[in-house]
Amino acid sequence: MTEYDIIIIGSGPGGYVTAIRSSQLGFKTAIVEKESLGGVCLNWGCIPTKALLKSAQVFDYLKHAEDYGLKIKEYDKDFKSVINRSREVAAGMSKGVQFLMKKNKIDIINGHGKVLPGKKVSVSNGKKTEEYLAKHIIIATGARSRELPAIPQNGKNIIGYRKAMTLEKQPKKLVVIGSGAIGIEFAYFYNTMGTEVVIVEYLDRILPVEDEEVSKQLERSFKKSGIKIFTNAEVKKVETKNKSVDVVIKTKSNEEILNADIVLSAVGIKTNIENIGLEDVGIAIDNDKIMVNDFYQTNLPGYYAIGDVTRGQSLAHVASAEGILCVEKIAGHNSEPLDYGNIPGCTYCTPEVASVGMTETQAKEKGYEIKVGKFPFSASGKAQAGGNPDGFVKVIFDAKYGEWLGCHMIGSGVTDMIAEAVIGRKLETTGQEVLKTVHPHPTMSEAVMEAVADAYDEVIHI
Repeated sequence: MTEYDIIIIGSGPGGYVTAIRSSQLGFKTAIVEKESLGGVCLNWGCIPTKALLKSAQVFDYLKHAEDYGLKIKEYDKDFKSVINRSREVAAGMSKGVQFLMKKNKIDIINGHGKVLPGKKVSVSNGKKTEEYLAKHIIIATGARSRELPAIPQNGKNIIGYRKAMTLEKQPKKLVVIGSGAIGIEFAYFYNTMGTEVVIVEYLDRILPVEDEEVSKQLERSFKKSGIKIFTNAEVKKVETKNKSVDVVIKTKSNEEILNADIVLSAVGIKTNIENIGLEDVGIAIDNDKIMVNDFYQTNLPGYYAIGDVTRGQSLAHVASAEGILCVEKIAGHNSEPLDYGNIPGCTYCTPEVASVGMTETQAKEKGYEIKVGKFPFSASGKAQAGGNPDGFVKVIFDAKYGEWLGCHMIGSGVTDMIAEAVIGRKLETTGQEVLKTVHPHPTMSEAVMEAVADAYDEVIHI
């Protein structure tokens, strides 16, 4: 029986990053993967969706070429080619992970992995089952699209995110159920490509985890681009007809029937914790999550879990950070637990959304006396020159000590800007320090400084 120091089950951004860091630390490492290296993120999530969204953005530019003094007589889209480009980008990234595995001398074991008692892993590939021994086993099996009883997915016209990025034909009408990041990104993509899109959200606003002002701004932007939005709406049932689907929704005022070619269910994710041996080994689970301590140790010594299967935010960068922390702790490093209050969240529609820390409501609920600053991109020279005046940067500070409690952005390129707030908060930067940090002009990023200036009643450009 082949023995390793560390075996990781799952090769998503949690698993493969953990494997690389494990190898760097001198551990003999193997990774088990049943499908494609890179997991959902690289193959069916973060990366291919960004390729789709880029195609939509370019198409949008073509539509508005005259706004920039340009004349384009004819332009069109080839939906199939857009999908193919996205798949090619994903395939290229997966090959990149293969290269990294080889470079770092990590063994790839193909097949379905299960944990066994005695720190063993069995891997079945349809032809044979083999067992491997490890001093440490890390579970990083991720998650999949959640199915609700009222919205049973059939893979044809009631679909999850996976099918949404490989449709053979562009739908004329699309109903998106759920307005988290996944639902919002697909709604933007299909609407921009010319599909009639309706969003149905159970809660009282879209992107409900974001600051209320951000949600309202996105709703305005989406409605302006022709997307219909129902909030406070419950899906009662979904009925498949010959070539279409009826979605019956109950709003505060009445019941409505929405007809569509395709229904996309984007109501969250379900962890992949079935059939991986947890019960056989006796690993503790609570509310669909594997229970772990601050360093991702389960209730059994030698068995660990990271990423979507644990309690933290279900984000690629969180899984990577958890995995690195986990193996560094195994290696005996003096590691600090991850600060889950300083994790950035990004949504890549147009306008983009990015945030970190507390919303204004959360800060007030926690009893902080706050200073709030806001700077609209309509007052930014760079945003106006780029034709992207929609959106703003909003900052929240503790009035007493100047602590940066939260930062919320909506606008062009803000997903690349949010890192300033993340590192500022990590270094315990105060509002006054951000204010006195000279930002480059003209850039979108100077809106952060201007928003801070607004919080301290020193704003210049509004």
